Amino acid sequence: MKVISQIKLPVEKEMELFEKKFFESMSSKVALLNRITHYVVNRKGKQMRPMFVFLVSKMVSNGNVNERTYRGAAVIELIHTATLVHDDVVDDSNRRRGFFSINALWKNKIAVLVGDYLLSKGLLLSIDNNDFDLLKIISVAVREMSEGELLQIEKARRLDITEDVYYDIIRQKTATLIAACCSLGAASVKPESEEVEKMRKFGELIGMAFQIKDDLFDYGDEQIGKPTGIDIKEQKMTLPLIHALNNSTPKEKKWLINSVKNHNKNKKRVKEVIAFVKSQGGLTYAENKMKEYQREALEILYVYPQSSYKDSLELMVNYVIERKK
Repeated sequence: MKVISQIKLPVEKEMELFEKKFFESMSSKVALLNRITHYVVNRKGKQMRPMFVFLVSKMVSNGNVNERTYRGAAVIELIHTATLVHDDVVDDSNRRRGFFSINALWKNKIAVLVGDYLLSKGLLLSIDNNDFDLLKIISVAVREMSEGELLQIEKARRLDITEDVYYDIIRQKTATLIAACCSLGAASVKPESEEVEKMRKFGELIGMAFQIKDDLFDYGDEQIGKPTGIDIKEQKMTLPLIHALNNSTPKEKKWLINSVKNHNKNKKRVKEVIAFVKSQGGLTYAENKMKEYQREALEILYVYPQSSYKDSLELMVNYVIERKK
């Protein structure tokens, strides 16, 4: 059995019902919009985010979920999908999960409007049901994601990212959404309890480990859906590269920054940068940091009684750093 199927097992029934509710939450009177949202739903990914919502809510409440849990999962998926649609426009990307992106099929203007529609649908789903606590969790996540993206763009221009700034960027860009899923799961069944913050922290730690793992793929040899060296070509400052910069002589540092800034399209130079980062222990350093986050996340789970939901969340934490793509 694939790891994802194994993780999903304790919430399989909930996930099936969620899919129906999620599809309904997207419906509109505009035929074009329905055609596009149908396309989106049929090309869904692993659906890790709703899975987090259901697993956390069941773990903290002895197996309970309610209508708020389903709404929380739908809101997070609507807003996540909206950000992906907008990301593809920003990145001018024609592919998403191996299929054509919405902007590739229907042009940028329609893609932006669809993203706006999904965002408003998510917000209204919470407002119409007075889920203001859930709405606050989501809204904070969206604000942080936007800030993280902009901080990364600002820093990429100057290539002056310190390790602390890097952690800020990935916490906002990646970890904040997983943190929102986990705190939503807890808030849906135990509003205003200390579980909400505890689970937010748990999700954040997983998100940090997840992003560092993604950074490491840039230096790997396996085919993982994104070619190696892509972060260097896009002038993204990742943890292995930052570590190498911090441990270089002034001459090496100059060469490294010049390579990333001015020669990032040169395949030979990119390969030399990858080799240099490896020789400086950049990969080992990043792997150790990733495992630290993993350990901290698992520690938060230890206090909960044994259950299939807890087992699945442990499996998820380990999957995040052991995955091959």
